[in-house]
Amino acid sequence: MRHRLVHRLVHRLVTPVAAAFALACASAPPPEQFEELASAEELFDQGQKKLAEQEGSFHWFLSPDYGDSIEIFQDIIDNYPYSEQAVMAQLAIADAYFKSGKYDEAVSYYRDFVELHPEHRQVPYAMFQSGMSYYKQSRDPQRDQTATREALAQFDRLLARFPHSQQAAEADKIWRELRTRLGEYTMGVADYYFKIDEYPSAAERYRELLNEYPGLGLDAEALYKLGVCYTRMNRADEAQKIFQVILENYKGTDVAEAAADLVPEAN
Repeated sequence: MRHRLVHRLVHRLVTPVAAAFALACASAPPPEQFEELASAEELFDQGQKKLAEQEGSFHWFLSPDYGDSIEIFQDIIDNYPYSEQAVMAQLAIADAYFKSGKYDEAVSYYRDFVELHPEHRQVPYAMFQSGMSYYKQSRDPQRDQTATREALAQFDRLLARFPHSQQAAEADKIWRELRTRLGEYTMGVADYYFKIDEYPSAAERYRELLNEYPGLGLDAEALYKLGVCYTRMNRADEAQKIFQVILENYKGTDVAEAAADLVPEAN
């Protein structure tokens, strides 16, 4: 009799718990289904297609946003870090930032690519693009030239390491343009000191131009102005030597004619 009483008591306690458990199971959402991650190759193709779509969305008043493509390429790096696609994804992210005008971010990724994959076939391209990122930020000769100097340093490294690469010819052309810009900047500083009669400071800048940026079409003018500085600093002998160099090397030019007026024997 006692056993039957215990059985009934247990049955009364268990039945409501079982019912509640069954109800909870019936109302609980199905377990989350995780989508299978696409392969590295598939993700890279998706990123390239998204990049093309975003480029096609360009408007004259609004630069395209490459955020979606960058996210896809980053997924490759996070999930397939040792794949060739992960390596190329780093470069693709750098290109996306470059195209969107975010040059500091682009430089960061290009530099990382070069440092992490120094023997990769795309290293010359990454070095060139790093230089171009600074080139895009460089300013005219009357303004700060920090970005110009950074661009030159990048192109110097590219030309020294890969002089016969596909990018070398274009880099050399831009390298000359940037050096001319720095030469013109130095000339502007020298002219400022010349204008306010600070001839020693002006002469120092003209000498800097001649030593650092020769052969860019600025030599004759810089030499003439340096000679004038020496004349006004009472360094006549040095001035006459400079004017004589101008007469011997720049015959028929306006600068030579101006120098001739300051050389007694030439008149």
